[in-house]
Amino acid sequence: QVQLVESGGGLVQAGGSLRLSCAASGSTFSTVPIGWYRRAPGNQRAFVAAISSGSSTIYADSVKGRFTISRDNAKNTVYLQMNSLKPEDTAVYYCNIGSSLFSGVYSPGRYWGQGTQVTVSS
Repeated sequence: QVQLVESGGGLVQAGGSLRLSCAASGSTFSTVPIGWYRRAPGNQRAFVAAISSGSSTIYADSVKGRFTISRDNAKNTVYLQMNSLKPEDTAVYYCNIGSSLFSGVYSPGRYWGQGTQVTVSS
């Protein structure tokens, strides 16, 4: 059974930074793409960023230049460094094991973490 555990969320002022972590179980972690999504109150879950097994990355336009996704395969962990945070970044952030990341398109898989809350105050 694959498990994903997010951590690192919290309350931060606008302009601040947070680093989220997604720790995964399973020996095939290094071979799969990983994505981050978020769900703001009243909204559907939205794509944020993804990283391929070869560490190619893609981002939603709303976070480009502010967020950075990275992975440490030795630790089975993917990170989301979030800088210059805005109140509209407030959401529950989820990581996902993807089925593919090809031609700049990330396809989410069926495994999701439980989420971590990020709240940005103005």
